[in-house]
Amino acid sequence: MEYIFTIDLGTSGPKVALVSTEGEVVCCVKEPTRVNLLPNGGAEQSPDDWWRAITAAADKVWQESPVSPSDVSAVACSAQWSGTVAVDQKGNPLHDAIIWMDSRGAPYIQQITDGLIKVEGYALSKIVTWIRKTGGAPGKSGKDPIAHILFLKNEKPDVYSQTFRFLEAKDYLNLKLTGQFSASFDSITLHWVTDSRDIDNIHYDDQLMEMAGIEPAKLPELRASTDILDELLPGPAEELGVPAGLPVVMGTPDIQAAAIGSGAVMDFEPHLYVGTSSWITCHVPYKKTDLFHNMASIPSGIPGKYFIANEQETAGACLDFLIRNVMNHALPQDDSIPDSLYTELNSAATAIPAGSDGLLFLPWLYGERTPVEDHTIRGGFTNLSLSHGKGHLVRSVMEGVALNARWLLKYVEKFARKRMDNIHFIGGGANSAVWCQIMADVLGRTILQVKDPLYANARGTAALAAVALGETSFEQFGANIQIAQTFHPNGENATLYEDRFDVFLKVYKQNKKIHAHLNRQQTE
Repeated sequence: MEYIFTIDLGTSGPKVALVSTEGEVVCCVKEPTRVNLLPNGGAEQSPDDWWRAITAAADKVWQESPVSPSDVSAVACSAQWSGTVAVDQKGNPLHDAIIWMDSRGAPYIQQITDGLIKVEGYALSKIVTWIRKTGGAPGKSGKDPIAHILFLKNEKPDVYSQTFRFLEAKDYLNLKLTGQFSASFDSITLHWVTDSRDIDNIHYDDQLMEMAGIEPAKLPELRASTDILDELLPGPAEELGVPAGLPVVMGTPDIQAAAIGSGAVMDFEPHLYVGTSSWITCHVPYKKTDLFHNMASIPSGIPGKYFIANEQETAGACLDFLIRNVMNHALPQDDSIPDSLYTELNSAATAIPAGSDGLLFLPWLYGERTPVEDHTIRGGFTNLSLSHGKGHLVRSVMEGVALNARWLLKYVEKFARKRMDNIHFIGGGANSAVWCQIMADVLGRTILQVKDPLYANARGTAALAAVALGETSFEQFGANIQIAQTFHPNGENATLYEDRFDVFLKVYKQNKKIHAHLNRQQTE
């Protein structure tokens, strides 16, 4: 049996895993990393901290795994998407990584998208060009890499001028492994400077580069996700405990890796992810844009396919916020949240009836991207009373995330022109049986809890390597993914959640201007 050594760099920390070429995860270890939240919407992480955590996780993998390093046939990475690492010619970071939560570049996106005649805040001529060539456009929230780069260009010109290449997190890891400055066609998408009209001929576009105000020389060469980038260098090989010279496969960002690892690899086959953030997506055979709800079909991690790109900013992060800042639980020295605590909270939520006795949670703790792009909206508990306890708080957070997912599902189904049922559920949230049932009841759809849902990214990353090595196909790999349990909607609960969903939307609309006022500094 051959195995892929995978690195999945999430926002809360990397997972290092050994995955068979058939998709079996034999060992997976996670190490925590910190997010530095800064004034005016800043969110950064240290690339050095990423690598420290990756090597620490790798050490533990070899302590726990029955697999020998000699059985590893390739290395492949996935990582959080929509981030920026500025590096010099030697590959050294010049600045902490600006991650997907960072909105400080919003004013500069406003500048490059402005014009006399506007549609949804975009100059008509510009938005037509972006949509026609890329399928989307720079997000007004300023959270795309193009916004990060413009932020550095305007506010940290020394960093910008010294930068040799701007890289996504996944592509930075590949640089560490091989010394190669490259990006995959799918990871570069959110720079909005590639023409993706021909899915088999994605390339940088001079007109889009000029519109973005980015120097073409500062962006990496483009490769396919299944390309073998180069051989693993001796230095990182020693730190990771694997043989030098192994093929390093290009890999794909987290959303695309999860789509593959969920087992939902066929067109219109949906999956739901709940981790730090959340999304609902599927592969589609066409390029399309929904500008009004911030969704587009863009290049998938599977070469030759598109997938529907969307993201809800905070999902599992809301539950973690509750644990750390409201319940004030004592945590280990590394600040990680132990599985036993999640088990305790799941039990507390299970004891509370559907609807949380009227308590409603709004999950917009860091703004929102889809189905509305609103970086000033904020969340919290509504209708909180002295009669509510810990279980109510936990269940209402789960329900609020599910109601937000239902809001998104409405527009994903409209985009795909199909009803999304038998939804594969992955991510940390899918480990919770009560959250699975809440999702089924709120969405009104059958939920398929994928076995070992936390490992979806590792499996998807391994699939790319296994395909690159000629060991399997995406269809066969998807068919190997097992379903742990199936959850069907409870009719009585579904009726209650219909009402809650109407209230959820009303609360958003009625508070939108208030939140914009309270957070007006972020709009200036």
